[in-house]
Amino acid sequence: MKKRRNYFQLFFYLIVLIGFQSVHAGSYEDFFTAIKRDHRNTVDDLLKRGFDPNTLDEQGQPGVILALRLESFAVADALIASQALNLEATNPAGETALMLASLRAQPKLVERLLKRGAAVNRPGWSALHYAATAPDEEALRLLLDRGAAVNARSPNGTTPLMMAAQYGTSDSVERLIARGADVNLRSDLELTAADFARRVGRDRTATALTLRMRKTAPR
Repeated sequence: MKKRRNYFQLFFYLIVLIGFQSVHAGSYEDFFTAIKRDHRNTVDDLLKRGFDPNTLDEQGQPGVILALRLESFAVADALIASQALNLEATNPAGETALMLASLRAQPKLVERLLKRGAAVNRPGWSALHYAATAPDEEALRLLLDRGAAVNARSPNGTTPLMMAAQYGTSDSVERLIARGADVNLRSDLELTAADFARRVGRDRTATALTLRMRKTAPR
């Protein structure tokens, strides 16, 4: 009798375990489908049911970073609102949610991440590097106001000003300089911000930066 009871308990445990795994597998698929389709209601429901917002996809991308990469901003907002979200989680490229929100020119999401305590400065590529390439300067301004290192160096010596000179707006270039960006710094390839602008045909920006270099050059 006791042996039969143990078998019954084991059988019941296996049924529960299989059911749990099936639900989890379905939730996993639902989660990443909702991210791709920007279905916030689905994500909100999954989070209420206890789904982990830090779940990685098959490529090692945290859900919030994938959402930002895909421009699924409603889902990204839902995930950022989750208190269980790891704000400093990175994808295989070392990118954080703050970096991607800055790159995608989403100042509201950047502000939310900052208010929640996302790290502004980090070794290597920083959120400010990413913000410097955005189509407007709002994320850049928010990061600078929160103490972003204006002359931060990437692993190859690139600064945010160099990124703005090649990819960003003239307003971003000017704001960085106004906040103390050094126009004379060089990358590991000995390129200045003016060189970054010149190599993509942004001659007006290159000329303006060269003139600033001459004014600030040591005599």
